[in-house]
Amino acid sequence: MNKKRKIPLILLILAAAIGLAATTHDYFLLPENFFLHKGDKLNLHLVEGDLFIKQNEVGPQTAKIISFVLYAGKKKTDLTSLAKDSILLKDFPMETSGQSLISITTGVDHSSYSRDNYADFLTQLGNDKLADKVKNGSQFRVKEKHARYMKTLLSVDNHDGGDYEKVLGEASEIVLKDNPYKKKYGDDMMAQLLFSGKPAKGEVVSLYIKSLGGNVYTQNYTTDDKGEISITMSREGIYMLRSVHVEPTGDKDADYVSWWTTYTFAFSSSDEVPNTYKEFGFGNMH
Repeated sequence: MNKKRKIPLILLILAAAIGLAATTHDYFLLPENFFLHKGDKLNLHLVEGDLFIKQNEVGPQTAKIISFVLYAGKKKTDLTSLAKDSILLKDFPMETSGQSLISITTGVDHSSYSRDNYADFLTQLGNDKLADKVKNGSQFRVKEKHARYMKTLLSVDNHDGGDYEKVLGEASEIVLKDNPYKKKYGDDMMAQLLFSGKPAKGEVVSLYIKSLGGNVYTQNYTTDDKGEISITMSREGIYMLRSVHVEPTGDKDADYVSWWTTYTFAFSSSDEVPNTYKEFGFGNMH
């Protein structure tokens, strides 16, 4: 084989590696302040990254957002038309006291990976059985389709309300069973993973805690028969719960399908969590 034919092959391999890295990043929602007062203006970012470390700011077109909703008590506000590329939501006035839940759902996207890279990705998720199936398969390329479901929980003036445990009926979603804004140091908090509306048993849920200064602390949990995990409120900072569910599919357009879900909130003893971008290591985007 001559050099002219080798170059495209190398580029193809590099493109596959880059494509896998980009697609297997988490998407998560980050308000610039989790604790607001009535009338304050909310700035909200959609962030792409691994291990709760920011890689990129994601715009609505790139993310393929199909639903962007604010829940505040009994009020439901569609924010889809307000989404921007520079910052997802800018200067949105918060007019309802208590908890506010923001949810984003993306449309289905497609990707293609090398067999070994996809097997490594499944191993990282703790899905060794499926990883072995991919490794031992005859396909050189693996086609996958995926969708993402994101939530973030805010507090306006007080911590009242039950939006933290609101079930939205998404294909995959994390639900908090306790109010994180009424927890104290050392308290346990329950969360539940639902898949197709039912408790997801035996699934891995990762907890990331980003402390002041940008250090990230990670722990993995496995859901019980009720799809639940119990975490300990051990550090002040920004918390993210995350889970990825992967299944084989018989569809013509993909070999596997994955559902990505994240839930972000803050834990602070003083209700004064600093600006996430300036003091939690995400970088100043303004």
